[in-house]
Amino acid sequence: MIRALKRYGQNFLQDRNILAFMIERSGVCENDCVLEIGPGHGILTRALLDSNVKCVHSVELDERFHDELDELSLRDTRLQVHWGDAVTFDYDSLVPFPNKVIANIPYNITTPLIWKLIQYAEHGLTYHMYMLQKEAAIRLTAPPDTKARYPLGVTIEATGHASIVKNVSRECFRPIPNVDSVIAEIVIERNFEIACDSLWSEMLHRGFAHRRKTLQNNLKDFVSVPDEYAKMRAEDLTCNEWIEIYNMKKAPAV
Repeated sequence: MIRALKRYGQNFLQDRNILAFMIERSGVCENDCVLEIGPGHGILTRALLDSNVKCVHSVELDERFHDELDELSLRDTRLQVHWGDAVTFDYDSLVPFPNKVIANIPYNITTPLIWKLIQYAEHGLTYHMYMLQKEAAIRLTAPPDTKARYPLGVTIEATGHASIVKNVSRECFRPIPNVDSVIAEIVIERNFEIACDSLWSEMLHRGFAHRRKTLQNNLKDFVSVPDEYAKMRAEDLTCNEWIEIYNMKKAPAV
């Protein structure tokens, strides 16, 4: 058995009941092309292939799994294995392009990976299911006026919705992690262009850069904040209020 490497954030899912839940909840069918991140030994990959899914694209960085995954792809031509870093991978190269991502992702790349993948909504990738560290999922789903709120969560709220759909015991993994895990679901259904816009990203990251400061201070060199928001902090705003500020920045000067 190939052992998990800490530098890759690897914890291998073992519980087949959790796999069954992921397959049923995601509703994969013969029309779906699924993107999987970090297949490892291929336990989730096999579960996907056991469904009637149209195809599976698996992106893996750790080449120690070459033999296992290559053998699996030879047995089932619906599987395409791609080698590389999921955060920097060229997803435009995938044919056919996936419409769902279902993955037990390395927890150390959660934020940059999801930021990247939600940018492909206009390409048709609108459904996301991730096994996540519970703390990360709480941040993704944090409402306004909470300390856990952060730029990615605001962006998901502006483009769709995220929810925690199942708690997962530490005993479901090998090695057993030191953190609690959950399965989170993200559905992107509107404002597809926002996640791709560097102006939106810059606005949020500036706004949240110094959490104790007001928006007026954090955004003073970026945009003139409406008076009603000036003394508020970034975590206090709803996504609609953020969109209002964003549209003000985009509007041509008169």
